[in-house]
Amino acid sequence: KGCTLNCAWCHNPECIHFFPEIYWKQSLCRQCGRCFDVCPQEAVQPPIALGREEENAHYYKIDLSRCDRCMRCVEACIYGALSRVGEPKTVEEVLQEVERDMPFYLNSGGGMTVTGGEPTAFPDFTRELLRGACERGIHTCLDTSGFCEWEVLDSLRPYTNIFLYDIKCLSGKLHVMRTGVNNSPILANLRRLAECGETIIVRIPVIPAFNDSPEHMEKVADFLRGLGPSVMRVDLLPFHNWCQDKYRWLGREWEYRDVESLPTSEVDDLLDIMEEHGLKTTIGG
Repeated sequence: KGCTLNCAWCHNPECIHFFPEIYWKQSLCRQCGRCFDVCPQEAVQPPIALGREEENAHYYKIDLSRCDRCMRCVEACIYGALSRVGEPKTVEEVLQEVERDMPFYLNSGGGMTVTGGEPTAFPDFTRELLRGACERGIHTCLDTSGFCEWEVLDSLRPYTNIFLYDIKCLSGKLHVMRTGVNNSPILANLRRLAECGETIIVRIPVIPAFNDSPEHMEKVADFLRGLGPSVMRVDLLPFHNWCQDKYRWLGREWEYRDVESLPTSEVDDLLDIMEEHGLKTTIGG
């Protein structure tokens, strides 16, 4: 949990911050007042009549500016309206959970995908997790934005079977505007992974009015083709707005809330561009 990018369209807002958070699900809340009574920071809104929340479009149960995330309100909630997002785990605890699905991996050819947030933001934990999986004979994937020092990725290579590598756009200026970071290290790290002969699946979120033009996709296809055979596949991931509830549960606004999901038919032309450059490509992965 925790990401080094801040993508405007992020579909996993619960993974952006590096600390535990709280979901408040209004549909489950009975306005009983238990959370209000136990909060030491007076960060919980007083109970109101059921249904009155709709009178204020910005109503949210918790004042996030006062909340210190002690989780007492979550513990007091008996209706499941408040829940903790983000649990501390050791490497061994995660591996034990992963191992429970070993029969499935053996039958399907699957394995463990380390994702986030951004796994490279926790290099020691991620390395030990991947190493432990390899020692148990579990196939490993690392899902990353590539925004890190090369030394971090290089230390993870021996324990990673496939890299799932995100490319947002090639324009450095636009990348900074919409993700908060420069893409120079991202592109440089991808080149180095390819030079090392790693197996890479490139994932491209297709975002309206950001990177969905044929002209931009032509440039991306040229770049990826130049990386050689290490790029085993490209996955085009059409924008969707199914994560709206997560933003509401976290008490956050989302600028893409009213943007309609992209139907796969609108991505077909972009897929054709990739395939014309000799790149095996899917829509959705």
